[in-house]
Amino acid sequence: MKTKNTKPIERAARLITGECLAVRVRMLNRTITTIYDDALRPLGLTAGQLNVLVVITTRDAISPSEIARRLNMEKSTVSRNIERMRKNGWLTVTAADAGHKQQLTLTRSGRTLLVQSVPVWEEAQTKARATLGQRGAEAIHRAAATVWSRTG
Repeated sequence: MKTKNTKPIERAARLITGECLAVRVRMLNRTITTIYDDALRPLGLTAGQLNVLVVITTRDAISPSEIARRLNMEKSTVSRNIERMRKNGWLTVTAADAGHKQQLTLTRSGRTLLVQSVPVWEEAQTKARATLGQRGAEAIHRAAATVWSRTG
């Protein structure tokens, strides 16, 4: 038996299910991230960690908060990844002048891992493109470019 409030509840559920951008983006994120994580797993690496390696490579030294900003990641997520990556010998963490922000740099092992990840990443990239379809992949590139241009 339906109650008086069932109709508004059903409408809310249908509306959110049918229209919510967050639901769709999160589903896409999980689907695509799984493709990359599965491919990178034999290297002991996740897609998130690969992104951190790439960002560190673009700078001589970078702080964890700058990584979080550049990748739009939670600082706690960056901290967990950095600690795992440090334990794996992929990066070094040093205090900057007078104990200010930590600075991260890749070790020789981290640089080697990044180079070794390219063929695996290319396979994952191909699978992700196939999953999304060409139009879907292009739409993601356009949407990301629009967002980044508006948010800096």
